Amino acid sequence: MMRTRLAIGGCLLATVFGTALFAAEQVRVLPLARDGRVFVSFEIPDAFTPDIQEAIHSGLATSFTYDVELRRGTSLWMDRTLASATVTASVRYDNLTRQHHLSRMVDGRVDASRLTADKSEVARWLTSVDHLELFRTANLETNGEYYVRVRARTYPRTAWFWWPWERLASGHASFTFIP
Repeated sequence: MMRTRLAIGGCLLATVFGTALFAAEQVRVLPLARDGRVFVSFEIPDAFTPDIQEAIHSGLATSFTYDVELRRGTSLWMDRTLASATVTASVRYDNLTRQHHLSRMVDGRVDASRLTADKSEVARWLTSVDHLELFRTANLETNGEYYVRVRARTYPRTAWFWWPWERLASGHASFTFIP
């Protein structure tokens, strides 16, 4: 009986502690509907941790994957997902040339790629996206309320322990569509 109580208490403590750590990793989102498209900017300011930097410097391919959804809230049922996209920013460090190979993919297609030796550029590349065209406004209603939700995950996972659920950083921002 005592072991059961300790196990339950430990799980609750781990959940609360993990949630408190996770709360600091929120995604800042800024949608912009213009010229028939929805442009999305987002960033995770504190995601470029020493663990991530160490994984990159070791030569391990490291990526941040962002699941972006254009959604419309409903009052009676679950919110509707109108469109979704997956953005993956990745880096591979070459120890011989001391260069970082950066690439960004949108829905499996290469969007951009470059080489750099600047670590601050690597941090910006992995943790922020500026004005990326992801969605069309053709199916949006005039004066309708919409929001963009972004969920982020990293590979490799840098935690030394295993969680039975995946930790995701997330954030969202609302906008009113005015053509």
